[in-house]
Amino acid sequence: MSGTYVGMPAFPEAARDAVGNRTLRGNLRHATHTIRAKRAGAVAELADWAQLREAGRRIKDHTLRHLDRYLEQLEASVTAAGGTVHWAADAEEANRIVARLVKETGESEVVKVKSMATQEIGLNEALEAEGIRAYETDLAELIVQLGHDRPSHILVPAIHRNRGEIRDIFTHEMGSWGRPAPEGLTDRPADLAEAARVHLREKFLRAKVGVSGANFMVAETGTLVVVESEGNARMCLTLPETLISVVGIEKIVPTWRDLEVFLQTLPRSSTAERMNPYTSTWTGTTDGDGPRTFHLVLLDNGRTDALADQVGRQALRCIRCSACLNVCPVYERAGGHAYGSVYPGPIGAILTPQLRGTASEIDASLPYASSLCGACYEVCPVAIDIPEVLVHLRERVVQGGPAVRRGNKVVLRPAKGHAAERAAMRAAGWAFTHPGALRAGQRLASRSRRLHPRTLPGPGRAWTGSRDLPVVPAEPFRDWWQRTRGGEDAK
Repeated sequence: MSGTYVGMPAFPEAARDAVGNRTLRGNLRHATHTIRAKRAGAVAELADWAQLREAGRRIKDHTLRHLDRYLEQLEASVTAAGGTVHWAADAEEANRIVARLVKETGESEVVKVKSMATQEIGLNEALEAEGIRAYETDLAELIVQLGHDRPSHILVPAIHRNRGEIRDIFTHEMGSWGRPAPEGLTDRPADLAEAARVHLREKFLRAKVGVSGANFMVAETGTLVVVESEGNARMCLTLPETLISVVGIEKIVPTWRDLEVFLQTLPRSSTAERMNPYTSTWTGTTDGDGPRTFHLVLLDNGRTDALADQVGRQALRCIRCSACLNVCPVYERAGGHAYGSVYPGPIGAILTPQLRGTASEIDASLPYASSLCGACYEVCPVAIDIPEVLVHLRERVVQGGPAVRRGNKVVLRPAKGHAAERAAMRAAGWAFTHPGALRAGQRLASRSRRLHPRTLPGPGRAWTGSRDLPVVPAEPFRDWWQRTRGGEDAK
C-alpha cells in the first residue's frame, strides 16, 4: 500500500484517544446499531442465506486458485470490447499510469466514483502533485474531502460525523471547491442532500474524465460492475469522455452468472437493501453511448503476496460490504481512524497487515485490534474466518517466519516489543510437553492462590491494564478428577 497515515500511532494509543471522544462514540454507536438491526432483518428474509454465503465463498476461492487464468481472460475480453488494460504492481505505478492518462486528455480535473482502491494508493494526493484536481462525488466521500478528513468506514466514510458537523463543513468549505452552499443551510438531511446535489451537478456536466473502481469484474465478458445508492457514480461512469477504472485484481469473478450470488448478498449485508438502487455495468466502449475511451488499471499492491499465504488469502474474498465493522465491539468504540488505514474494522485488521506488511508499529498492532468474539465471521457474506486470520497474523508478528513480500520469499523478523510474549509461549510449550512439571505447577498455583496479585508487573501490565487476571481454582482439574472419579473413565 502507499503507506500509513502520516503521524498515526499504534492502534492501542490511537484507540485510547478515540474512546475518550464522547461525540465520536455516540455517532458510531447510533449508526452501527441502526445498520446492524436493518441488516439482520434483510438477511432473515432469505431462507437460503446460508447457501448463498457458501456459494459466494466457493466462487471466490475458486477464482483465487485460478487467478492468473481469469486475469488473462479478463484482459482479452476488455481489449476485445474496445478498452485498454494496464497492469500496476504497486501504488506508485498505478498513480503514475492514471496521471499520465489524464494528462494525455489535456484535462486538469476529474470526477471520482467512491473507490477503496484509489484511497488505498493515495490517488487524489498523487494527482494533486501533478496539477490535477480530483473531485469526490459520493456524498459521504464529499463530506470527508470538504472536511479535510479521512474516511472511517468502508460503506459510510463519514460515519463519524453528525448532521450539525456536516452542515458546518458544507457552509465553510463548499465555496472553495465549487458552487457554495446556500445561505441559511440547515442540518435537515433533505437540505444537506440538496446542497450536495446542486454542488455536484455542476461538476458532472463539466468533467471530461471520470475515475472509478469496481465492485466486480467479469472475466467472461470484460464487464465491470459498480453498485451504489445515490446515482452519483452513474453520472461519473456515463457523462465523461474518458473513464479510468482502478480495480484490485481480487475483484474478478469468472462468469456473468456468478454475479447472481453477490448481487443478493452484497446489498443486504451492506445497506440492508434487497437490491442496490443503482447497479451500473459497462463493457468496453460503445459508439454514441458513454465514454469514448476506457482504461482499466489492474492493481496488485500486495495482493499476490497475500495470495501466497494459505491462511491469510481468505481476506481477498472480501466484497467490501462492511458488515463486520457494524457488529465489531472494538470498531464501535474506537472508530475507523484508529486503524491507520483506509480499511478499518475487522477486515482492515487482517487485510492491511498483509498488503503493507507488519514492519511498522501500527501494522504490527492491527491483528490485536480485536476481542476475537467471532461476530465478524458470523455476518461475513463470503465466510471469511477473520478470527482465524487474526490469530495467524499475531503469530507472525510475535514469531516472525517465512512470508512473501513483493513476490519474493523472505523470513520476517519478530516485531519489537514481544520478547516477553515469546518467552511466555516457549515456557507454556515446554510445560505442556512435560506433564509432571505441568501438574506440579498447577498444584503450586492453587495452593498459593491467595498470594496472587490482581495485576501483572512489568511487561504483563499492558495485558492486565484492561483485563482481570483469571482466578486460579482451589484445586487443579487433574486432582479433582482423581479425587472424584478415582482415575477411572466416566461410564
